[in-house]
Amino acid sequence: MAFVVTAACVDCKYTSCVGVCPVEAFHEAPDRLYINPETCIDCNACVSECPVDAIYAERDVPDNLSEWVALNASEAAKHPVITGVHEPLKGPKCVDPNAG
Repeated sequence: MAFVVTAACVDCKYTSCVGVCPVEAFHEAPDRLYINPETCIDCNACVSECPVDAIYAERDVPDNLSEWVALNASEAAKHPVITGVHEPLKGPKCVDPNAG
C-alpha cells in the first residue's frame, strides 16, 4: 500500500509533506504533487503535514477520488523528484487553509 495525493493539491501545492518524507517518493508537476507508489514506504508522515488534507492511504481514498490512485502511479515518474520544501503554490483553484 502507498499513500496518494488527491485533487485538493491541484493549484494548492504545499510542500511541507515533502520535508518529512524519509525517502524520495514525491514528484512535482507544475500545479501539484504526486507520490510514487514504488518509492513510498507507507510511513504516514506526510498525511498530517498536508494543510489541505490531500493525502490518503491508498485503501482510504474516498470513492469520489479513486482515480487519483492510478494517476499517482502513472504520473509520478513523468515528473522530477522533489526533496525540499519551498513556498506553496496558491493558484486560482486553491483554498487557503489559513484564510478566515
